[in-house]
Amino acid sequence: MLIAGFPAGAWGTNCYVVAPAAGEECVIIDPGHQATRGVEETLKKHRLKPVAVVLTHGHIDHVASVVPVCGAHDVPAWIHPEDRFMMSDPEKALGRALGAQLMGELTVGEPSDVKELTDGAKLALAGMELTVSHAPGHTRGSVTFGMPGAADVPPLLFSGDLLFAGSIGRTDFPGGSHAEILESLARVCLPLDDSTVVLPGHNEHTTIGRERATNPYLRQVAAGLGDGFTSPRRGM
Repeated sequence: MLIAGFPAGAWGTNCYVVAPAAGEECVIIDPGHQATRGVEETLKKHRLKPVAVVLTHGHIDHVASVVPVCGAHDVPAWIHPEDRFMMSDPEKALGRALGAQLMGELTVGEPSDVKELTDGAKLALAGMELTVSHAPGHTRGSVTFGMPGAADVPPLLFSGDLLFAGSIGRTDFPGGSHAEILESLARVCLPLDDSTVVLPGHNEHTTIGRERATNPYLRQVAAGLGDGFTSPRRGM
């Protein structure tokens, strides 16, 4: 399997291009702010043909390049219906103060073909299967994408801004909920095998086993301790 990731734009959002192998079809995950060049360079380097863009949530740092990427390759964008409005209205999604700052810098909108994600759906794309898990807390429509293990890779979880190495996503934007993000961690992450690799892991990849042992938020929900921690305010 080929997994090519790079940080994009001012927020360093992790964008991924995933394919069974070089020279085949691929899926693009979270093409955020200023990700277009990195996407095109990755496609050219590995001779890949995109078939879809899939989005873990709708914040502008994860979706800002959706329109040009989808338009250039005539592919659909998949997003949860509760976050769909964010592609064309980042001001509402981020709060008026921060959103207003960004509206003058970014061209926003929906691509011509938008498909909606549902909890538990299994997307068969580019010869791969991605399992969608609705994981609200960072946003109302946050999702994760799980992939089963294969000969050359362990099971994978593209977690968006749900789970990082040692931390979790912030919950102070509109639609965020600390209680919901803890419930999502318990429902989506805790049942996974320890060998499952979490992407992104913020500055490094991590595993569910490592996070089960060291991440205070995952340890909290595993122990059933309730809403005792406050989500960190990191990035978007």
